[in-house]
Amino acid sequence: MATLLLDSSNTSLSVGIENNGLLIGFTSYEAWQQQSEFMVPEIDKLMTKLNIKKEDLSKIICSIGPGSYTGVRIALTIAKTISLALSIPIYPVSSLRVLKDNDKPSICVINARSNRSYFGVYQGKEIIVEDTIKTNDEVKEYINKHPEYSICGDARYLGYEKKDTNICEQMVTLLPYLNKADNDLSVKPIYMKD
Repeated sequence: MATLLLDSSNTSLSVGIENNGLLIGFTSYEAWQQQSEFMVPEIDKLMTKLNIKKEDLSKIICSIGPGSYTGVRIALTIAKTISLALSIPIYPVSSLRVLKDNDKPSICVINARSNRSYFGVYQGKEIIVEDTIKTNDEVKEYINKHPEYSICGDARYLGYEKKDTNICEQMVTLLPYLNKADNDLSVKPIYMKD
C-alpha cells in the first residue's frame, strides 16, 4: 500500500508517494502563493505517472506547520478531503522536522517575518528543541553556539546558505516514528503567531 506525502507550509510545494519504505516518486518546486492551484493536479500527475490508483493509498503524511498561514492550510485541507473520501489516516508532521539533514544534528528554520523565525532542532528521530518561534538574533546565537549542526531550510534571510532538503524523502524516513491522528478531521495546523 502506498503513502501520499504532502507539504505546502512555506514557499514550495512538495508531493510524493512512498511504497514499502521507499520514495517511489515526488515533485517539489517553488510555488509561492500558487500551491492551492497546483497541488491537486500534481497529485493526479504523480499518481498517473506511477500507476497508483486511489485504492492503493493507505495513509497520508502531511506537514501541519509552522509556516505560511495559508500554505499550511492548503496541504492539510487536501489531506483531510482525501482522508475522508478514502477512509485513510493522516499522519501529521512538523514542517520544520521535515527540513532536517537526515541523521545529522539540524537547526531547522522558516522565516516567520517581523525579524522572527520558526525554529526547531532535530537529530535523526530525536527532537532536541521543540518547534518554537524565536527572534532572528536568538536563532543566530544558537547557530553560533552549535557550529557543527546543519542549518536547514531557506536560511538566506539570516545570512546563511539555503540547504535544500528533499521534504518527501525526509517524510519517508520519519514514517516509523509518526503517530496517526486520533481524529483525521480534527487535525489542526500549527501557526505559532501571536
